[in-house]
Order: sequence, then C-alpha cells, then structure tokens
Amino acid sequence: MDDFYAARSGLIPPLPWSTFSPPFSGLFVSDNGGRTWTAAETPGKVLSLATHRDRPGLVVAGLAEGGVSISEDGGASWRIFEARLPDGEITAVAIASRNPDMIYASLRGDGLWKSEDAGATWSLAMDRPWLDDAERDPLALASVELETGMGGIWIYAGTEVGLTRVPDCFCRWQDVQPGNAMDALVAGEAPPSEAPLPGGEPILSLASAPSAPEVMYAALPSGLWASQDGGVIWQKRASKAATAVAVHPRDETYIAALLGGILKISRDGGATWIETGEQ
Repeated sequence: MDDFYAARSGLIPPLPWSTFSPPFSGLFVSDNGGRTWTAAETPGKVLSLATHRDRPGLVVAGLAEGGVSISEDGGASWRIFEARLPDGEITAVAIASRNPDMIYASLRGDGLWKSEDAGATWSLAMDRPWLDDAERDPLALASVELETGMGGIWIYAGTEVGLTRVPDCFCRWQDVQPGNAMDALVAGEAPPSEAPLPGGEPILSLASAPSAPEVMYAALPSGLWASQDGGVIWQKRASKAATAVAVHPRDETYIAALLGGILKISRDGGATWIETGEQ
C-alpha cells in the first residue's frame, strides 16, 4: 500500500497513514509512496485527515469551516456534514480502528464529538481533556486497538502540552500509564511515568500501527518519538522537528513522517530514513 494523502493546513498539520503536509497548499494524493503527487479537490480548507485500513478510498477531512467532510473514493468527491456539528475548526479527526463508520472529531474550544453512522449524525462524546490546569484542544487523535479493561479500546489525544487518553466508553481522560483503565480508577492516582514524551510540547500527530497497536509514533517539535508499549515508554527516532507521522497498515516498522518540512520514509521503525524521492 503506497497511497498517501497530503494537506497543507497552516498551524495544525494533518495526519494518519496516507496523510502528510509537503510544502504546498491544498490536498494532494500520491499512489507511489510520495514520489509524485496529484492535486485533489477539497470541500474547504483541510486541517486534519484520517483514513482506515479496512476501507480503501475512505478519507475523513476536518475542515477549518464547515465541519467534517467524507470521501469514499480517495478524494475525488466529498460529502459535507456541516449542519450536524457546531460551528468551529475541526482540529483533529480519527476513525475507530474496529469500525470505519465510527468517526471522532475534535472541535476547537468545544470537545470531542463522535458519529456512529459515518458522519450522518453527531453527538458530544467528551469534554476537552484537562491538562496543566486548563482544558486543552486535541491536536491529534488516534483510535488504538488496545483493551482498556472496561470494555472497548482507547482513544489517544495529543494536545498542546502533552498526551492523554480515554476509554471509548468515555468515562474520563487519563494519563498514559501501565495497566488498564480499571487499575487507574482503583488506584485513584497515576504512578509516575517511566519515560514519557517531553512535557510542555505540542503533539502534532499520533499514529498507532494496525498490525501491532501497541506500537505508536508521535510527532513533536523536538522530533519523532516511538513507543513499543502503548505510549508508556517513548524513545526518540528522529531529531528534526516532526509535524506529521503515519504507519503502514500491515507493517509497524514502515513509517513516513514530515521531518524538518521534508517527507521521509523509514522501513525499520525510524532507525534510518530516506527522502521519498530517493526510493
């Protein structure tokens, strides 16, 4: 699978597998691993993108104005659902890993919304996460197929100051820690993290590997980071500022990222990198 989708989005870059922000404006598609790009029409200014491994051609776009738009044909045509969400910027979108009809959207200044019918109707799922004594807008979302211990799986959110997550029952936002959601509720307080992401930095992109959901990647100004245990322990994989990252649906070591404004590919989990034109 070599399809990439790219959108130039200003302050908030887009993400998941097949979504990048090369130095141009609009939405672009590559079907050869980023070697060449073709412009695609968009329903408006795109701030965030999501795709799904089990439904080729499905692209969900979060817009600066107009809510969420969905394409079933790789961006050739779009359906817009602006009347079903409050007005505002959609800072991040994600598709549930187990159900491509379940869509999550973060609305700036409002909260996390969900649709269970591919965008036809929406409901408020959760308030914004509370981090460092303030509510924070998710800048990146990822549906991560790891059991929560309370039924269902996790939704991770990258914010301007750090990482958090919530079970998809939407009981409460939690720090990322060893164990499951029930352990955290019983304990009352989270134990200190062993090797968390750098504090106080915006998390601009998150990706969980469908082939190995515990393998995660995060794009931060300090670089590209990787975790092998669902986000408990992180290690830096690239030092240049990272603004987007994606992982192949069938190979957790095959990733692509925008590093220092250049789209690069790694086939060994970030140990080595090549620019897309060098493949």
